[in-house]
Amino acid sequence: MTKFSDLKLDPKVLTAISEAGYETPTPIQAGAIPHALEGKDVLGIAQTGTGKTASFTLPMITLLAKGRARARMPRSLVLCPTRELAAQVAENFDIYAKHTKLTKALLIGGVSFGEQDKLIDRGVDVLIATPGRLLDHFERGKLLLTGVQIMVVDEADRMLDMGFIPDIERIFQLTPFTRQTLFFSATMAPEIERITNTFLHAPARIEVARQATTSETITQKLVQITPARRDQTAKAKRELLRALISAEGEACTNAIVFCNRKSDVDIVAKSLKTHGFNAAPIHGDLEQSQRMKTLDSFRDGSLQLLIASDVAARGLDIPAVSHVFNYDLPSHAEDYVHRIGRTGRAGRKGTAISLASPADEKYLSQIEALVKMEIPRAELPEGFSLSEAATRAPRPRDENETRGGRSSRSRSSRGRDRTPKESSAPPAPMVPFEPVVAEAPAAAPAREDRAERREDRREDRRERGGRNRDNGPAVVGMGDHVPDFILRSFRTTKPAEPTADEVEETSES
Repeated sequence: MTKFSDLKLDPKVLTAISEAGYETPTPIQAGAIPHALEGKDVLGIAQTGTGKTASFTLPMITLLAKGRARARMPRSLVLCPTRELAAQVAENFDIYAKHTKLTKALLIGGVSFGEQDKLIDRGVDVLIATPGRLLDHFERGKLLLTGVQIMVVDEADRMLDMGFIPDIERIFQLTPFTRQTLFFSATMAPEIERITNTFLHAPARIEVARQATTSETITQKLVQITPARRDQTAKAKRELLRALISAEGEACTNAIVFCNRKSDVDIVAKSLKTHGFNAAPIHGDLEQSQRMKTLDSFRDGSLQLLIASDVAARGLDIPAVSHVFNYDLPSHAEDYVHRIGRTGRAGRKGTAISLASPADEKYLSQIEALVKMEIPRAELPEGFSLSEAATRAPRPRDENETRGGRSSRSRSSRGRDRTPKESSAPPAPMVPFEPVVAEAPAAAPAREDRAERREDRREDRRERGGRNRDNGPAVVGMGDHVPDFILRSFRTTKPAEPTADEVEETSES
């Protein structure tokens, strides 16, 4: 069996690995590290949770041991799709490079440009960044990429999902042609394949598992629910989620609950907290400091349930997650693999439970086609039944509602019926347009209601086909009434020629 000591890593790196408690590399590490140390390009394909981060961090530290960083010119570059993943890579670098003098900078959103500029100005060996923030610094003239010797793209398929591929291509073009590229992805979509063919040079392909496979250490379950009413699906799923968490009991030491929408993340987190669960949300709209604080609480065990959008589905290294709950089935089948990969890491046992309603049938069939297995169905928790609120019949229609189900009040709010309630007269019929002079409306009686005066003005406008903004006679076309100034002729005279004296004065000035 291969050990880290067999991989020709720097002795200082080996010391740090030993202190971290590792002896044996994972398959992706054992396959990628030797090729990376030889200076070859590497294309690594492995499912999430297999140790890809160390696959490029360890050889990078060894290769950069010799040399010196220059101001604004990093020697290596690591691109990550999310802030959380970038911060995690930075933590791994700190662990494995603690016995070296290598420096790093972390460029992510939510942090002031000033602090990041100071780090870049001093010169860094390793630059870890998200694509958007990296290009922001480059366009501000604070960063040069011409000194990059090693470039790493982590979670490339997630970059594709988030729309970062154009940014990645631009960054590749800003780095030297002679750079070494380490490219890691869990799946190989056609667009990812195109990029690797364009920017990698005879890469060593390391594929340690079939693409889009789930770990055998994860117990998968699917719980289906059919709400009495479609508009109560969300409420029914929240009740089922709480019942499933309670049914797992002490076996559920901590869990990540995934939702498709950020708004649902907040709603589910609030619902769980209201019912006494220790839960907190994390998604892209939260402040970076709050997101990091929530993650730290989940890592140290003070937070039991992390309610997350897919921003947390990729690359987060939280080893001891006992359960993953898919409150929503993901709309992209590949995300199912990454979500449930948050549990059952490093050989541990894990449980992934997905909730599904009849509307999820399309997503379910796509997921099962991708993983090439039928997800085992599970029964509802013992004693579970939906509350009265989740099965309540629709409220009776208001007597003012129309056949289409909308009341006259709601139509009025949309501007479809502008006739005030005080007037029951039908609108005036449309008349053909004729160039006539409209007469001024008669003065309304002093005691006339304001609403009736408005209705009179509306009827006048409908009859004339135009608008009367000033209560005066509205002229629709000129007809026989042509203003005097139009009929008046104007004679233009040619300007007088300048005299000789005036010409001389102009030329002298």
